[in-house]
Amino acid sequence: MNQPSKAPRGSAAKSKTKKKSRMELDQEARERKRLKKRRGHASGSRTQVESGSQKNKSASEAKDPRIGSKVPVALVIDETKVKAKPQPKPKAEAKPRLSPEEELAKLENDERLNELLDRIDDGETLNAQEQAYVDKTLDRIDVLMDVLGIELGDDDEDEEEEKQEDILKLLKGGNPKDAF
Repeated sequence: MNQPSKAPRGSAAKSKTKKKSRMELDQEARERKRLKKRRGHASGSRTQVESGSQKNKSASEAKDPRIGSKVPVALVIDETKVKAKPQPKPKAEAKPRLSPEEELAKLENDERLNELLDRIDDGETLNAQEQAYVDKTLDRIDVLMDVLGIELGDDDEDEEEEKQEDILKLLKGGNPKDAF
């Protein structure tokens, strides 16, 4: 019968590996100790603002953690490059609403209107702006007089008719004051 040969098996093969010398073991121990040794934080880590979400973004976007504008500021003003900023338009002030009587009195005492009307009476011709001002102001005066119930000075015809009636009554011998 054949006896099995005593061949080394898997576990026996490992045990037959060469033993390490004392120097090699010491060298490996030093390496392990060096890797385990805590060295502290990296230099400048206090000023580096970095979080877990930023670590992923840092590869795609290098963002400066400092706050502020990076726009250069001119230390000397160049007058040729200075642009005038447009002034904001002031809001139209709400004019106090005048009563029709006050507005009519104001328009009747308007010196510019009186001066332009005097020039028209003297036979002068006005330019387009002045004529437009006169027309606009007189139209406003007419509207205000209608609102207030004041009629224009066309009473001359009425007075003439009354004088004629008075004359007729005198001629007939009646007292014109008795008629009323």
